[in-house]
Amino acid sequence: MNIEMIRAAAERLAGHARRTPMLTSPFLDEIAGRRVLVKPECLQHTGSFKFRGGWSAVSALDEETRKRGVIAFSSGNHAQGVALAAAKHGCPAVIVMPTDAPQMKIDNTRALGAEVVLYDRPGGESREEVGRAHQEARGLTMIKPYDEPQVIAGQGTTGLEIAAQARAMGVSEADVLVCCGGGGLTSGIALALEAEAPGLRARPVEPEEFDDATRSLASGQIEENARTSGGICDAIVTPSPGEITFPIMQRLCGPGIVVSEDEAMRAMALAFSRLKIVVEPGGAVALAAALFHGGKVDGEAVVAVCTGGNVDAEMFAEALARFG
Repeated sequence: MNIEMIRAAAERLAGHARRTPMLTSPFLDEIAGRRVLVKPECLQHTGSFKFRGGWSAVSALDEETRKRGVIAFSSGNHAQGVALAAAKHGCPAVIVMPTDAPQMKIDNTRALGAEVVLYDRPGGESREEVGRAHQEARGLTMIKPYDEPQVIAGQGTTGLEIAAQARAMGVSEADVLVCCGGGGLTSGIALALEAEAPGLRARPVEPEEFDDATRSLASGQIEENARTSGGICDAIVTPSPGEITFPIMQRLCGPGIVVSEDEAMRAMALAFSRLKIVVEPGGAVALAAALFHGGKVDGEAVVAVCTGGNVDAEMFAEALARFG
């Protein structure tokens, strides 16, 4: 992984991905006690930053490989990103999804033209084994959700935009808080910031009980979560950081921050009331860290990436009812 791959991905994404804005609110600044800059990747195609990585990976394949098709496994956001990218390239897509994924994400993935294969995550069935069986039987190319160089390159384009937008807003030193699952977005942003805005430091943010990246950075080795399902932050529930992503995070990122599910839901409600955006629980943890864990953040400003907005109506209504 290197900055040249990210810049090349940005060229392939030009005209296809949205350049999401940088949002601010004096009300959020007051809560956080510093300037809060919010990068709303929930406004990206398919409702999350995952479209960037999906397009980067599919567009990097040669034409013959694309014709055979791609396969991915995901609880929903990577699924939709790959499905849309594949559809726009005329490429068949098979997506392996857990049975306990939000129904909206399963439905949306099918609506984007992908074939969805469900597996029993709560029962311990391995998504890797299910995916490998389909891959080998049908000659498909696997696009991993985070531990894949072209996916990381696509996600890293978010960091290029953050660097330019923060500079335009007069922010040259700040922590950049990133909702973190396997670390694809976090490591991609970290690489982009290293090259384009060295005063900005990426930091992973995770929900309680799924804080593998935070613990791994603290221990200096890859740590695993005790469980890989449950909780409301499904978008960032992963077994452990990736073999590719962890060394990048270890070299470039600051310490991780862990937030509660209630804090994530409160951040969802505040994002809606103060920024008028819809954010899912897993996509709100970075904003929750910026607002409610200010003592762990350095600087007069903080950047929070709201990574996804694919939330079921019931969950969103609950967040507004409790914290709106």
